[in-house]
Amino acid sequence: MRFQRLALFVAVGHAIAQRQPDTSICDHYTTALLEENTAENQLALVTLIVNTVGIGNYTTPNVGIEVPGILAQGATFEGKPVNLLPYFNGMLASTNRGGDSGVSVNFLDGGGPAPIKENKAAEDMTSNQFFLLTHLYQFFGVLLGCSEYGTTGYPAYEGEKSQYEVHKFMALDSDELGYFNLQVALAAASFGVTDEDVAIIGESLKKLFTYRCSPPTTVVPEHGPQLQSMCTAEECPLDANATCSLYENDGVGMEPLNGTTAAGNDTSDANNSSSPSSTAMSPPTEPPLTTGAATELRLGPMMMMSALVAGLGFSMVYL
Repeated sequence: MRFQRLALFVAVGHAIAQRQPDTSICDHYTTALLEENTAENQLALVTLIVNTVGIGNYTTPNVGIEVPGILAQGATFEGKPVNLLPYFNGMLASTNRGGDSGVSVNFLDGGGPAPIKENKAAEDMTSNQFFLLTHLYQFFGVLLGCSEYGTTGYPAYEGEKSQYEVHKFMALDSDELGYFNLQVALAAASFGVTDEDVAIIGESLKKLFTYRCSPPTTVVPEHGPQLQSMCTAEECPLDANATCSLYENDGVGMEPLNGTTAAGNDTSDANNSSSPSSTAMSPPTEPPLTTGAATELRLGPMMMMSALVAGLGFSMVYL
């Protein structure tokens, strides 16, 4: 019922009041779109956004913003081809499961897009797909500042503390991360999130993940500072406070082997592995700190959209 209500609000162009500085993005839009700011409704809102990031628009109607999704074929970012699907379907040996090299893991083993279109993570609760998506729901609960995150109705993040460790065998470049972050921007906007609020999310994602050799950063508060850089291709821009000595091979990742030929492929279910999750960040309360060896990144409500647009050259918002 709550998913139907959100679709109705978006369909009729429901006027969303301006978010107040002391209200998180998650709480504001949950109240605006689902009326009751409960843990279940917060999780429902985040589920819709994350699922749309994955497979593109699947709710009808929406506000009319097209979202191709990160699994789309023939995608481009700033005119360059991008193909993220091989990281998810096992075609690349790019998943870190604790060894010295990446392994091939199928993260679409829980029914693929079909259950996602039903606002679920997967059909099989022991699948890699289920664990990946539920960890993403949890992460974005932290990212968006959901006040009920960590309660019975909205489980706390259970994934890997360091996103560098999760992604270090992928050798992701700026275009791949740019495309992923763009899908987050479009997905949020498709549910009525304002440009200003999408910009806040985008600036935080950019600072956290898209530079090479970033210093240890606190994502989930109880985890403390961890290595979080996801951009590990050699051409990735260096963080202004780069600490490459803390990263393997000075923060430069090795291109993943083809999943069909790489040794050590692992297609077992997620219960036999370390967490195949994807991201996490602290709630929106203060601007990010930019000095010191360790940084605590928070989603400050007063981040300026103009700086984001100027720095990224994207007319609406680039995450």
